[in-house]
Order: sequence, then structure tokens, then C-alpha cells
Amino acid sequence: QVQLVESGGGLVQAGGSLRLSCAASGRTFSRYAMGWFRQAPGKEREFVAHITLSGGSTYYADSVKGRFTISRDNAKNTMYLQMNSLKPEDAAVYYCAPMVAGTPLDNYWGQGTQVTVSS
Repeated sequence: QVQLVESGGGLVQAGGSLRLSCAASGRTFSRYAMGWFRQAPGKEREFVAHITLSGGSTYYADSVKGRFTISRDNAKNTMYLQMNSLKPEDAAVYYCAPMVAGTPLDNYWGQGTQVTVSS
């Protein structure tokens, strides 16, 4: 079983950058594709980015394409989300999750990390 801990969130001005981390415990991290999701107050959780098992392919929501970069280090059981050119609408709690067939595994949601973007 994989346990996930997100970190790296904080308060940043619009146009700034943050790097989120998703640390996984357990031996199965490298067996899963992984994804980042976010949930803003009053909104449903939404997909942000997805990376395949090997890290060779990545996919992004249109709203973050060109600004965010997802990556993973399987040797460190860690996934990252580099967020540049942040906008106020990027503010949300960010979560990571294993993904199977393009769907997050609901049993693995962590506590998330808060990203706040001031305008």
C-alpha cells in the first residue's frame, strides 16, 4: 500500500513559483502512474497533471499547460510539481494520488498542501 504526503505549498504573489512534493512510503510507488489534483473552496477536485510509471510521458490540464511541470524520482519515491507564473485562480489545496487507467485511486488521498496566490 502507498501512503502519500504532500508538501511545498505556501503563499506566493501572482507570477511567482512554487515546487510541490509528494513523498510516498511503501514499495509500490514505482508501480503506479501518478497525478496531481487540486480543489479550491466551493469547487470539485480537478485534474492538474499526470505522469506515467517511468516518467516518460506527462499530461496537463489546459489551464496549467506551459506553466506547470510534473516529474518524479522513483529512486526517492517522490513526485514533484513545479508551478511557475502562478495565477490567483491556481489557489487551491493540491493533492497527489496514484492513477490507474487515467483515474485516481481514491483510497490514497493525503492531507494535501495549500497553495495561496495573492494578486
